[in-house]
Amino acid sequence: MQTLAIQDWLLLAGVCALGAMTPGASLAMVLHHTLHGSARAGVRAGLAHALGIGVYAAATVAGLAVVLHRFPSLETGIRLAGSLFLLWLAWKSWRGAGATPADQESGGGRPARDGFLIAFLNPKVALFFLALFSQFIDAGMSTVARVQVAATAVVIDGAWYSLVALTLARGPILATLRRHHARVERATAIVLALIAVVVWV
Repeated sequence: MQTLAIQDWLLLAGVCALGAMTPGASLAMVLHHTLHGSARAGVRAGLAHALGIGVYAAATVAGLAVVLHRFPSLETGIRLAGSLFLLWLAWKSWRGAGATPADQESGGGRPARDGFLIAFLNPKVALFFLALFSQFIDAGMSTVARVQVAATAVVIDGAWYSLVALTLARGPILATLRRHHARVERATAIVLALIAVVVWV
């Protein structure tokens, strides 16, 4: 069973790590659920985000990114849904700035739902993977190697956001965030709203 050469895999993993670490809506969402829930809520959001990334990673390996590139209206529709979702999250964060973290605990299925949708409603993820995977995938590549490529993106994304949640949930850090939760929520709302608008520029 042929897999990627180690040097190719390290390069792929490095680019995926840089992509995951880039601050944006996903980081704001994990921060929100960690602040209003716990490390567990943040990790659930992070792992669900990785699942959304996995959908696009697997679909890109299978050729979905080519379809999105060929049919711009499909991409536009998904992007519109994603922008509306970001604006909805921004409104929730802004409204939550006036409440205490205990008043708006982040529990149930909300962290997983938000984590998955913030990734799934972003068709640019597919285009990113198209550009990235095209450097590693060829027509003769084995199925095992293709799975390895997609799985690398999923594992790195889930591991990074889980690490973020666990780090933020440490006593002194979480206590500081909760003490300034109104500013954190308003900053989160502004970031999410800006991202929702900037994707159309």
